[in-house]
Amino acid sequence: MMRKLVTIWSMAMPALMAGSAMAAPRTVTPLDDGWQARIAPTDAGALAEHRREGRWFTARVPGSVQQDLIAAHRVADPFVRTNEAAIQWVGRTDWQYRRTLRVTPAMLARDHLDLVFDGLDTFATVAINGREVLKADNAHRRWRVAAKPFLHGGENSVTITFAAPIRTLQPAVLAEAHSLPGEYDSAFGDEPKGRQTSPYIRKPKYHYGWDWGPRILNVGPWRPIRLEAWDDARIDTFRIDQDALSDAEARLSARFEVVADHAGPATLRVAVTGPDGRRVEAEGRATLVPGLNHVTVPLTVPNPQRWQPVGYGGQALYRASATLDRNGATTDTAERRIGLRQVELIRGNGAFGFRVNGVPIFAKGANLIPFDSFPARVTPGDMRRVLQGARDANMNTLRVWGGGYYLDDGFYDMADEMGLMIWQDFMFGGSVPPAQAAFRENVRIEAEEQVQRLNNHPSIVGWTGGNEVLSGWQDWGDRQAFKKAIGADEQERIATGMAVLFGQVLRDAVLTRSPGTPYWAGSPSNDYDGPADRDAAGDRHFWEVWSGSKPVETYLDSCPRFMSEYGFQGAPGLATIRDFAGPGPLSPDSPVMKAHQKFLAGEGNERLLFYMRARLGEPKDFGDFVYLSQVNQAQAIRMAALHHRACRPVTMGSLFWQINDVWPAISWASIDHDGRWKLLQYEARRFFAPQAIVAEHRGGATRVVLVSDATQPVPARWSIRSFAMDGTALKQEGGSVTLAPLSATPAATLTDDALFAGSDPAASYAVAELVVGDTVASRTIVERGVPKDMRYPDPGLSATWAGNRVTVTAARLARAVMLDFGATAADPSDNGFDLLPGESRTVTVTAQASPAALARALTLRSLGSPR
Repeated sequence: MMRKLVTIWSMAMPALMAGSAMAAPRTVTPLDDGWQARIAPTDAGALAEHRREGRWFTARVPGSVQQDLIAAHRVADPFVRTNEAAIQWVGRTDWQYRRTLRVTPAMLARDHLDLVFDGLDTFATVAINGREVLKADNAHRRWRVAAKPFLHGGENSVTITFAAPIRTLQPAVLAEAHSLPGEYDSAFGDEPKGRQTSPYIRKPKYHYGWDWGPRILNVGPWRPIRLEAWDDARIDTFRIDQDALSDAEARLSARFEVVADHAGPATLRVAVTGPDGRRVEAEGRATLVPGLNHVTVPLTVPNPQRWQPVGYGGQALYRASATLDRNGATTDTAERRIGLRQVELIRGNGAFGFRVNGVPIFAKGANLIPFDSFPARVTPGDMRRVLQGARDANMNTLRVWGGGYYLDDGFYDMADEMGLMIWQDFMFGGSVPPAQAAFRENVRIEAEEQVQRLNNHPSIVGWTGGNEVLSGWQDWGDRQAFKKAIGADEQERIATGMAVLFGQVLRDAVLTRSPGTPYWAGSPSNDYDGPADRDAAGDRHFWEVWSGSKPVETYLDSCPRFMSEYGFQGAPGLATIRDFAGPGPLSPDSPVMKAHQKFLAGEGNERLLFYMRARLGEPKDFGDFVYLSQVNQAQAIRMAALHHRACRPVTMGSLFWQINDVWPAISWASIDHDGRWKLLQYEARRFFAPQAIVAEHRGGATRVVLVSDATQPVPARWSIRSFAMDGTALKQEGGSVTLAPLSATPAATLTDDALFAGSDPAASYAVAELVVGDTVASRTIVERGVPKDMRYPDPGLSATWAGNRVTVTAARLARAVMLDFGATAADPSDNGFDLLPGESRTVTVTAQASPAALARALTLRSLGSPR
């Protein structure tokens, strides 16, 4: 297509004179119903083994073949028991979809009929009435076909044939002397170890399996399909760029890409409506040329309201609408919702963090992986449950991890409304990408489409090139071996290809289509300004704890600039486990528990037990294993997150791995796949509180730091009190303080002698509290040993019910109190809390079960309870 940059003459211009026949507005006909699927007739091997699936069956679009076969009970649900292996053949098979498209004379009278596919996964050939019209090779792209030349009045056939990704790529991969390093080897024998096809395909990487999810190679049209009818000209893209923002005004540019058939004048009208209903309009005229035209209409919004991250103000949102008129008729319209805000990436001298509207924000949150192994079945409710959970836990940031897919607009709409900042990875998950120019060109189109689609979401505060590609190339053992094997010249070629991809192609997509939004080359990285994944500069992924088996206290050894990944596993609750495991005895090494534990190829439960035995002791039974794993997870991440906050302003972010799951599993998630909070998620609400007290015990002393995220001074009182286990008070320190804005302020460093008065380390503890107003804003229990070495008393827990509310009371100190309802699905409003002697906590329990059934199911657990 021809490209032309079109200059707008002025605002509020008079209507244009007609110059050709009247055009009708663009119309959209959804094509998501009426589809069927079958094994492709050319896949003789699959047809011989699965004859039934060689006949047409009902298919859901958007969707995948796997979902249809599960729904029809033709394959077992891979999320249940040990069924993952039984579905593998589906992803290794060629499939075909078909639909009949009825075309009316009125439709044929339109200048254009375009078939638009928002997502085809992945190697797809589209035919209309038997004639090939499209070959697709990127699941992250939108595909458009000028279909009118291939259509006729009445019934038309549309077929999509999907080639199995491994079969398509494997011959070339195996022919290479040294194939590119990938992510995770298959456990099912379809790819040789270390010879993965995943680096070579633009498909969600997690489909190939990860250390928290199954291997399910989805096949199918996973996003909507539609028929667009239009005449003369249409708006291909529409966005609002923020050129300048002050309290007095926001100067904006409405930018369009307009596709036109014919040369001639056009009018573009833009209206922006604020949250208060005030409306600003602008109009401009342009002379279009055949092909693609770039058009800009300037406008100014007086007294703008800014979008603010949660905790820093409101989430003002504006509605922008546009019309394209030619010859006195509207040929197309478009709408966007926007937010006005300024975002900067804090850099210089190693610093790394976000500044929004001039305020340096400490990023508190987690990493977000895909919501499900089957993206097409994720509902708005599924997304909202996790996003609301993040906000309810005092998070302000989620990182959309690069091994999945670009999420639906509805996700970002919710984040906009909730004030959650989104760190958005491009979809690179860790494998080394091909260095060929054709691969980069494919990615360029993908990146420009996705940034263009998402650029007006104020919640997106940064884009990164991908996950652990640059740091892996720099540090990982398999990459080092690969570089040695291929030699210096080939190593340089691949490294240069990555530098062009991450340093130029993806950067340019953001700079040109979302100006004002920061970009950096990868996570973790220093954006090519020195080594990646180091404490001193850029963002950090820290896995020496958990993956490296180092003690949890290792989190306290340094202050990284921004901790964008660190994590610790915990089992989901028994209700979720029973949903996937079924009835019968369970243990950490039960086949079903190992099947749903992907770390170390199923042996990750041994790592859970390793840390459990080191810190909490041996579990007495399976229920105790679940409880102790969740306590360990919550305490480990609490220790790290509070330390990061105490390191402010050196450290400006703490995002733990991970908030959600793609399937029911033993993993790092704080909210399990069924939407139930683990103890970590409840604990996050406490350690991410706006004001917090940090009390770190190391080397015979306790360091107390007071943290505040508020932008104004906050009057408060702090104290640290020590007690013997029998309740005898020992020492107390503290006083009144005014917490400085956006700060972490050291309050005291107390030796054990000064704080504990020579008491037995195993028989004493301290309570550090920060009080704001009349409310205990934050509390920390200080231990001088790991919990298993503490001689905690039996807390004497009791429960009193009133409807669906239960009040839990402790006669003596109770550490990590868990309301455990076993296999009964229940969601307490609080859990995993500490109770001081004589203290009570009232908890509301949401459940389908009756209060009487909940009371019968309840087990009160704590670290001091008899086990």
